[in-house]
Amino acid sequence: MSLEIRIVLVEPMYQGNIGSVARAMKNFGYTNLVLVNPCKLEGPARAMASHARDVLEGARVTSTLEEALEGANLLIGTTGIASLKTGEHIRLPLYTVRELKERLKGYSGTVAILFGREDNGFNNDELKSFDMLITVPTSEIYPVMNISHAVAVVLYELSALEGGNSPLAEGFDLQLLYGHLEELLEKINYPPHKKDKTSLMLRRIFGRAGLTPREVQTLRGVIRKIERKMGHAIEDENQKDENRKDENRKDEDLKVEDSGSMEKFI
Repeated sequence: MSLEIRIVLVEPMYQGNIGSVARAMKNFGYTNLVLVNPCKLEGPARAMASHARDVLEGARVTSTLEEALEGANLLIGTTGIASLKTGEHIRLPLYTVRELKERLKGYSGTVAILFGREDNGFNNDELKSFDMLITVPTSEIYPVMNISHAVAVVLYELSALEGGNSPLAEGFDLQLLYGHLEELLEKINYPPHKKDKTSLMLRRIFGRAGLTPREVQTLRGVIRKIERKMGHAIEDENQKDENRKDENRKDEDLKVEDSGSMEKFI
């Protein structure tokens, strides 16, 4: 079993950057490159790839981000913009690449590391879909790196990463877990204005936990038991309401009977 690193470039705009990313990947021994809606790949891309043309030519091209992430166990987004407010959950928590490396030790599976557009990075919906976020510490004067430089730094830090025998949960099963959690929030009437942030926080908590397939199934089993228990509680409450209504009706009937007896007596 091994740990596979997949580099995903989302809508890269410049051929030179794509070629340079391929070169950086080969420098550190990586070959799994996926391009989402890239620009045309012609002479400039091949020139910048230099002796890494095999990585460039072997890159998988997709039209959607969903296609690019198929089969990935863990989704790691990169950002050069840190959130300074604890209430801004979209970009929190942020980890360095070294911290990510420590968390991935001993696991097996496919980890997709995503790099955003050169001009706008990732949109909020994309950021919310990631299990973890990493950043490369840079100067506050000019924090945003060229995409190929960022890829090179990330892969340098991960180049000695050793996988293991602990399998990461399938991405599909994680999505089922997240969906199950959202359903549970609905059922407990969780405040609507807090639901999105809470769902994102839960995704990040479980994302950085590196759940195994068995752990995911255990969590879903616990949620199902909670839902069943809630269902019984609702049924019990409904039965109590019915019993109370029956008692009230009996009291009313008794009052009517007592009233009739008094009238007869008088």
